[in-house]
Amino acid sequence: MPRRSLHVTGAAEAPLRAALRELRTDLDVPPDFPAEALAEAERAAKAPRLPEHDATDVPLFTIDPPGSVDLDQAMHLARRESGGYRVTYAIADVAAYVTPGGPVDAEAHRRVTTLYFPDERVPLHPAALSEGAASLLPGQTCPAVLWTIDLDADGRTERADARRALVRSRAKLDYAGVQRAIDAGAAEEPLALLRDIGTRREALEVARGGISLNVPEQEIVERDGRYEPAFRAPLPADGWNAQISLLTGMAAAELMLTAGTGILRTLPTAPDGAVARLRRTAEALRVDWPHHVSYAELVRSLDPRQPHQAAFLQECTTLLRGAGYTAFTGGHRPDPAVHAAVAAPYTHCTAPLRRLVDRYASELCLAACAGAGVPQWVLAALDALPGEMAEGARRGNAVERACVDIVEAVMLKDRVGEVFDAVVVDVKDNEPAVGTVQVTDPAVVARVEGGATRLPLGERLRVRLAEADPDRAKVRFVAA
Repeated sequence: MPRRSLHVTGAAEAPLRAALRELRTDLDVPPDFPAEALAEAERAAKAPRLPEHDATDVPLFTIDPPGSVDLDQAMHLARRESGGYRVTYAIADVAAYVTPGGPVDAEAHRRVTTLYFPDERVPLHPAALSEGAASLLPGQTCPAVLWTIDLDADGRTERADARRALVRSRAKLDYAGVQRAIDAGAAEEPLALLRDIGTRREALEVARGGISLNVPEQEIVERDGRYEPAFRAPLPADGWNAQISLLTGMAAAELMLTAGTGILRTLPTAPDGAVARLRRTAEALRVDWPHHVSYAELVRSLDPRQPHQAAFLQECTTLLRGAGYTAFTGGHRPDPAVHAAVAAPYTHCTAPLRRLVDRYASELCLAACAGAGVPQWVLAALDALPGEMAEGARRGNAVERACVDIVEAVMLKDRVGEVFDAVVVDVKDNEPAVGTVQVTDPAVVARVEGGATRLPLGERLRVRLAEADPDRAKVRFVAA
């Protein structure tokens, strides 16, 4: 089944809540934090390790989904007098609150990532930190890792530096509001520059052969007192904001490689067979892919609002499988050192409230910029981090898939036997009568069986709902 990007926007009704409780048990999702971790977090929230540098005069702003309170990043964008741009990017300084080897640290290594369910969030750190003292909430003064990245007029990095600083965000913005303000010409320059810098970074991504997939998100939303999936095509502002994070992750990777110690986010180049299969899928989905057009060029030309192109974008995620983390020390350049989709060295460093590895990446970059030794607690954890992150990603993916499956099953349980319009978005290579359909209304992606008939990949198909079982988180259609 194509991987679905899930963005949760609501809580859950009673049957769904019960199914999600059972899911958390089945997947061994960590329960409440131990008392000692909660107590340590409360103490740290009141007395963090504060930096000497004060950057509270920089008018930072955040861009996050509405309702978010675990705010990892805040930015300020400006033009440089000499030409080009300056990106000031504050990242929550989790290490200012978390003591290596302490109860909060131990629990973070057990959890690895924040997990998002429709009815609740299972955070990486206690709420006193992740939703309170360490979060870059507007009006709150707190410690951060402050990146200063100077770009030339084309958006290329000329200089990057990271240091600890006190910061204070001025405004909490959301993607839709940012898009409206920029489109209307109502955004003041720090925010208006997001489009300028974002589009320049996107052009550089094109030039180096990088790929950003605008895969439609499957959201869980509330409608008339019920909760159901819906599809959301990313806004341009989503991409511009992502480019700032990518810029920082690339700068961090280069600092680590120069210093000779670090941990990278890596992805090997897709094998020829995978690309060849994708070409066959494009043909079946009626996506024009001339032989002289590269995969990266094709992806950027697709419109996620068109059903057959959205289906192909989902299939494109198969080339992103195999991403992992590579740690290195002693000046030995890792192999691989490049993330194939970024088409450059890259690391995760901009979401430490929600992802364990980012706290370590920040420390590695701070040491590199200061010309100082890497803290021993960071070096001691490096070898184990790739495995920990792989296990955390496995659990996060399982949660994502299961949550959507459960919501779909609960929503459809009383509609077994009904017929729906759908598009066949995937067909099994060895079972051409079995595949996946994307139903537009309601927004469901599920298994389909064609009986003795080969499923028409990329074609519209009338399907009958044969099964919707919340207890098994299973939805199954058959060709009508």
